[in-house]
Amino acid sequence: MRRQTIMRSRDDGSTENVRPGEKDEVTRGPTTPPDLPAPQLARVILTIALLGYLSVTIINLVGANNSTVSLTASLTGMLLIFLLQLRHSSPMARRAPTWQKSVTLGTQALLTYLPITVFHSQWGAMAGFLAGSLLLLLPGRRAWFAYGAVGISMLIPPIVDRLPLGEAFYLCQSTLLTGLVVYGLSRMAELVRALHDTRIELTRMAVTQERLRFARDLHDLLGYSLSAITLKSELIHRLVPTHPRRAMDEISEVLAISRQSLADVRTVASGLRGLSLEQELGSAQSLLAAADVRVRATIRLGKISQQVDTVLAAVLREAITNLLRHSRAGVCDIEAVQEGGLIRLSVSNDGVDPAYRDSSPHSGSGLGNLETRLRAVSGRLSIARGADGTFHLMAEAPAHLIREVPDVDDDIYAQGSAA
Repeated sequence: MRRQTIMRSRDDGSTENVRPGEKDEVTRGPTTPPDLPAPQLARVILTIALLGYLSVTIINLVGANNSTVSLTASLTGMLLIFLLQLRHSSPMARRAPTWQKSVTLGTQALLTYLPITVFHSQWGAMAGFLAGSLLLLLPGRRAWFAYGAVGISMLIPPIVDRLPLGEAFYLCQSTLLTGLVVYGLSRMAELVRALHDTRIELTRMAVTQERLRFARDLHDLLGYSLSAITLKSELIHRLVPTHPRRAMDEISEVLAISRQSLADVRTVASGLRGLSLEQELGSAQSLLAAADVRVRATIRLGKISQQVDTVLAAVLREAITNLLRHSRAGVCDIEAVQEGGLIRLSVSNDGVDPAYRDSSPHSGSGLGNLETRLRAVSGRLSIARGADGTFHLMAEAPAHLIREVPDVDDDIYAQGSAA
């Protein structure tokens, strides 16, 4: 008995088989997991933080018994600063031409320093926004030099107002801290957006890579076989009238080639020949990692019948395919345990819409096929959907078969050949 965590990728980079009509569903892939802020949420957090700083300044101004005209003018100025800050915090602002950056930063500087002549230290909190904007838009050392200059400049209003040195230090320190918060939240929103877009692109690349592998394998496996069948069929057409016996021999060769071609197609399309559960876990880890789904995989197995190993690997492959197509999973738990001669494979994930039902005529019959294959090895399949958006799939089968059971597809094919 052994226990290990599978955390490896397959060298061939294989992921899943995708039908042409499934492009839109797969490329959308699983979206942001619950523990990672979505781009919209990151932007909302930034906006709320900016409004919080504005509210502090409003409280200070109202508490100083300023006139209605002064308050109205201050609110107008804060609204303009707020809108400018939202622009500066967007990724587009960093790519804007230099003249645009100069105009918007200059406007924000005027809106920051001119009201200080009227409101003095009460307006000082607005300088934190300017400090954050300078960090966001200016390059390299210039940004940090300007950021520090804005913070030091906030020592002047309290000194002019003859306030204690502690008040001057507090205003300088709060300005620098506000600038860092604005800069950090703005960069966080930008990085979350970049991560979101990268995950979608990685999923799309994984699907494209699998399609390329499928096309390459079909070309390599079937190119010669189909050419041979075509040539021999033309030969048979010419031999039938004059050499019927030789034509029969050629027909036998064509049947042998066609049987091998069918086996090759099955190998490429389904990949169910000689699969290993442990190897399939490595492939699942690679695909889910590209979609940023965290996998907790545990194996506790002994020696298993090759046919059971292949069927359980197929169950895992179908479960991972359904996870990517029909959920927004953030975590996937995979456990394969052997107890008392019985193998139990369990796959659980979150992010499932409880109301989801795929009613399309081409939704597939993957789970039905798995039930058939498990019954062929005296196993069973069960699934459960939780109200909290969880999905649980469990497959059980004996570790060893008394006798090897013919594959279901092979039985059908054999009956067709006999007919």
